[in-house]
Amino acid sequence: MTKAVIAGGGIGGLTAAIALRRIGVDAVVLEKAGELREIGAGISLWVNAMKALERLGLAGTVRAIGREEIGGKIRLSGGKTLSEIPADALEERFGRNVVLQRPDLQRVLLAALDEAGGVARLGAGCLGFRQDGASVTALLSSGREERGDLLIGADGLNSMVRKQLFGNKEPRYAGFTAWRGLADLRDGRDGDGFEAWGRGSIFGLVGLGQGRFYWYATKNAPEGQPDAPEGRKAELLGRFGSWHEPVPSVIRATEETQILRNDIYDREPLNRWGEGHVTLLGDAAHPMTPNLGQGACQAIEDAVVLAECVRYGNGDVQAALELYEERRRPRTADVVRRSRLLGRVGQLENPLLCVMRNAAVRVMPLRLQLRQLDPILGYET
Repeated sequence: MTKAVIAGGGIGGLTAAIALRRIGVDAVVLEKAGELREIGAGISLWVNAMKALERLGLAGTVRAIGREEIGGKIRLSGGKTLSEIPADALEERFGRNVVLQRPDLQRVLLAALDEAGGVARLGAGCLGFRQDGASVTALLSSGREERGDLLIGADGLNSMVRKQLFGNKEPRYAGFTAWRGLADLRDGRDGDGFEAWGRGSIFGLVGLGQGRFYWYATKNAPEGQPDAPEGRKAELLGRFGSWHEPVPSVIRATEETQILRNDIYDREPLNRWGEGHVTLLGDAAHPMTPNLGQGACQAIEDAVVLAECVRYGNGDVQAALELYEERRRPRTADVVRRSRLLGRVGQLENPLLCVMRNAAVRVMPLRLQLRQLDPILGYET
């Protein structure tokens, strides 16, 4: 039996293990953390990711624990709507996205992996690998080794597998930092998502149902800037407290200790992802800014396509991985660039450029908005 060793137990790594088990490949996930605890507040699984999960028989389970997202809206900080894609137009053309908490998605994936007979080994960080032309061996932080027919580096932005393949080049700082959190307004208030634009800042809100919201916020900032002395919540209220409701209420309803903050990075697309019996997946291959909400979605797509290519390869691992990269590199490079461009537009700070941006978005017809989403949401794995 072909054996795949997967470095990284995030969404991409777990989905890859499930997809490979579905085609009869032995799959072992190596995760450096001592427990699989998904970091992050919430996640939007766009239609393209849901179609990929449908291929694995998981879409129904995800829909059952999530909430179908309805439409899309861009506002200004004062609440005025710049642009809106109605729910019926989005659903008629593509289908519906699903939003849920990241830990809930991870639980679905772990249960599916266990049911499929895959293995997740915790406390087993991958420090590198060696290969001999017929197999590849992952070198673990514990001193142990894990041998397989292929190694998939799904170990994130600062992937050790990528580092060995292509060197230790630093990722590109996008110029802004981001906060994320979950809030329960406890007043029965519900609602659909929107993204509000200011000058050099964005605030996004996604309704999870029953008064719960996942939110994110950004500001232009130097790389590595520390938190404000007064704390994250106070800094956020200082920046967004005068924005339209429910933005201030959502920030106030979030526990200080539950507010996550990360500088935002991506990388230039690679001309190749691997060598021999080794390849990359997800953020290890194509980290992108979060502006299109496609990071995890592209990793899920990667996983399904990788498994298909391994099946088509019929035992020729190197040919299978070359086919996988050939199929995935152009698409993911396009999404990286689109996301980067949207981030630059959303983070504009110059007052005149913001006025011009807002005017352009306000007059954009619905058909053009939908056409711009075609390459992302219309994709079939």
